[in-house]
Amino acid sequence: VSMVDGSLPLDNFRYYVIQDALYLTDFADCLNQLGEKMKNVDEKVSKRLHEFATGAEEAEKDLHRSFFKQWDIDATNAKAMPNTLLYTSYMTRIVATRPIEEGLAVLLPCFWVYMHVGKCMLALREQLDNKDNSNDGETKQQQRPPQFDAWIDMYGGEEFEREVKDYIAIVNNAAKGADASTLSKMEEHFIMSCKLEHMFWDQAQDLMGWPAVFDGKDPVDNDKKIEEEKSEAN
Repeated sequence: VSMVDGSLPLDNFRYYVIQDALYLTDFADCLNQLGEKMKNVDEKVSKRLHEFATGAEEAEKDLHRSFFKQWDIDATNAKAMPNTLLYTSYMTRIVATRPIEEGLAVLLPCFWVYMHVGKCMLALREQLDNKDNSNDGETKQQQRPPQFDAWIDMYGGEEFEREVKDYIAIVNNAAKGADASTLSKMEEHFIMSCKLEHMFWDQAQDLMGWPAVFDGKDPVDNDKKIEEEKSEAN
């Protein structure tokens, strides 16, 4: 809602976009890995998976790069924050070490959640903008940074919806031929990725960083120093 009404601080959105650009690199790599695995199973699906990877690397990351240019920032040396690393580590492990069906399932929430959120934001934007346009004064559209609208346009758009529905169809088809044990694992990975999606978005709310280090000093020695400083203060 805060993206739609323009109340989301731009710093939080910048944080999210930088982390998402890092995430998309691993996401695209996972899609390419699945595409390679599918070559001897279904050549058509293999090609489609590689196309999804290209979409993530080009269309989606082009959106991010356009934001970086508008903000005049260089994210080349950006580091993955805790929940980004947690999410990407989980999905890359499943894709690399588990059967194709499980790999397909672990990537599904990224497609589906973004489409759902995008569609909800698009509908809310239309509702708020129509309401404001009927009143006097500044509209929500005027208050909302253009980057928010560009994001909503992409993930709430028909083209992205077609991509997501194609991927869902691939996962559903894989599930039809899976045994009970594989289906259970597919469900497990799907649910876990949904949780990790939430955590990935949530970290931007708090601008999560890595815990502070002790500059190479022993933590015990550091604790002693803190206690000494407390005693001196008393």
